Amino acid sequence: MARKFFVGGNFKMNGSLSSIKEIVNNLNNATLDATVEVVVAPPALYLLQVREALRSGIEVAAQNVFDKPNGAYTGEISVEQLKDSKINWTILGHSERRTILRESDETVASKTKYATENGVSVIWCCGESLEEREAGRTVEVVTKQLDALKAKISDWSRIVIAYEPIWAIGTGKVATTEQAQEVHKAIRNWLSGVSAKVADETRILYGGSVNEKNCAELSKQPDIDGFLVGGASLKPAFIDIVNCLQK
Repeated sequence: MARKFFVGGNFKMNGSLSSIKEIVNNLNNATLDATVEVVVAPPALYLLQVREALRSGIEVAAQNVFDKPNGAYTGEISVEQLKDSKINWTILGHSERRTILRESDETVASKTKYATENGVSVIWCCGESLEEREAGRTVEVVTKQLDALKAKISDWSRIVIAYEPIWAIGTGKVATTEQAQEVHKAIRNWLSGVSAKVADETRILYGGSVNEKNCAELSKQPDIDGFLVGGASLKPAFIDIVNCLQK
């Protein structure tokens, strides 16, 4: 089965009413490759603004969601609230949340389970630090993160995996094409242990200083099915990344 190319834009904690309106206008007016699935993730405060203003055919994601139904969980957002707002996606497990907010592999897996079982699709992030890569532990670290997910998940159809080497996020350093493909292939091999169908159908994105200059070469790799874009998603160049297959 051909996996549909996927480009996600993670705005992180960036933007204002006016700047996000400009980003939405750029997307609405752009000619985008119709064969590519596009999802953007603004800060929670702007989710509704983006969903209501963005043209159909582009989905919107939260950057986090809680693993409990509505209730006394101050500061959190529920899956039910996302669905009520027509937000069909969320990012989970981003390294910034794993490191800064100390989210464990198990916490991320629990959130992923609750979201997917209740109808919200997940861009599930994994990746290693520079120290772990230099110690030759990249595949070991990513496998541990995947194992925690597998312990909670039975249905993989709502999950897109994003491999983001932590040392390449926002640093300008990019994993070489060969480094990225090597890890993506290892993830695909790991998925084959779940089932051949899951390995064949699950999309694996690359994230980590992706831009309009390096995206075309990365996209040619057999196990790279798209990108999770950070800083570049705030710029007009995001459209070039969405259209990278046409280069």
